[in-house]
Amino acid sequence: MGILAFKALSKTLAGGRTLFANIAASIDTPSSIALIAPSGHGKSTLLRLLALLDEPSGGEVLLEDRSSAGWEPQAWRCKAAYVAQQAVMLPGSVEWNLRAFSRLHGTAFDEAGAKALMAAAGLSATGWSEDADTLSGGEKQRVSLVRSLLARPEILLLDEVTASLDRHSKDAVEKMLLALQAKSGTSLVWVTHDLEQARRVSTRIWFLADGSLWDGESEAFFRQPPTEAAAQFLKQRTMEAVD
Repeated sequence: MGILAFKALSKTLAGGRTLFANIAASIDTPSSIALIAPSGHGKSTLLRLLALLDEPSGGEVLLEDRSSAGWEPQAWRCKAAYVAQQAVMLPGSVEWNLRAFSRLHGTAFDEAGAKALMAAAGLSATGWSEDADTLSGGEKQRVSLVRSLLARPEILLLDEVTASLDRHSKDAVEKMLLALQAKSGTSLVWVTHDLEQARRVSTRIWFLADGSLWDGESEAFFRQPPTEAAAQFLKQRTMEAVD
């Protein structure tokens, strides 16, 4: 059974600009995929389509070989969890936020698992009774990620979730997520502007440019860019990194 797929997927913006058209890919085995693209080419939009947070202009998205039309959005998002770049904290304490999934779904709260994830994310010193709104941006981002992980999703759709983190915290989050992927088979789709991060965390690349999607092995993408757009993108990012 397939994990996640999209077929003939298209997205045209309100002004008439087409971000991408008739793109397709599938995740058939647990994977860690970096979704990269030049700015404005639709990587975050594609991620939101996969989370059912936006409507495609054409095509379909499937989870477990069932079209999104046959799913309740809440059930879909329990399995394919979207983690936004700008974390949103629920009013209340850190613990109130961590207990959100179990509270909404009437399931037992895994306190030991939550403590382990908080420690892995570098948040072991964060008090659970603290007002979540008083946390720093990086702390909020990591609490939001742990909150999503406690739902035990099959897929994590990660929209630049380490962009606001310092190097130490970024390393901790990458290590935590890759360990989860190896242990539990959770698939990861990372939107990132950081090519070094893309190299570190992925075995597969989805590259969006000029309305089309390239899907292949990370090593091959970086060793020999598959398209002129990919070559130009990598050249530009390398020059920016040097500057």
